[in-house]
Amino acid sequence: MKLNVSKRAGENKSELTKLRYEGDIPAVVYKPGQPSEKVTIKGSDFAAVIRGLKKGYLPTTIFELEVDGKSRRAIVKDIQYHPTTYRILHLDFQMLEDKTEVEVRVPVTFEGVAECVGVKLGGFVRQVIHHVKVRCLPKDIPAEFTLDIRGLSIGEAKRVGDIAIGEAVRSLVPKKEIIVVIAKR
Repeated sequence: MKLNVSKRAGENKSELTKLRYEGDIPAVVYKPGQPSEKVTIKGSDFAAVIRGLKKGYLPTTIFELEVDGKSRRAIVKDIQYHPTTYRILHLDFQMLEDKTEVEVRVPVTFEGVAECVGVKLGGFVRQVIHHVKVRCLPKDIPAEFTLDIRGLSIGEAKRVGDIAIGEAVRSLVPKKEIIVVIAKR
């Protein structure tokens, strides 16, 4: 996903308010061991990118930030919303370096919900954890984790240890943590 960003100097509240009034989003780009860089993103561009993403996939989306003709890869680390309008007030990006590990929240999806034994018996799928926090190199960031829940009956659960994470990715969540349970109605 490509985003054009421009550098900004303004730190005082009136300049940030003016940016937001014009529909732009103030942001910060963090890079380990270096000072942060203040940038501005066109609100309409970011909204178009968000519309194209599935719900919950923003933390694993890698953005190409175009700053003064230079392209940099980054992920969104934090979003601040207005408390009543839910407009985006501020974004935090973390730069990605090939040899530096990053912590990412990866979404968990399910396969075989319609064929699930417990659902057919009158139960329902209760997702306890929606994201699993992992640490890995940028090239190894998984888009999602998929769990097959076809064989689960009422009262049975799948845990973090049941996910096929892979060698290059390290889970930061205990393996005993429950992700999904088939609950009784």
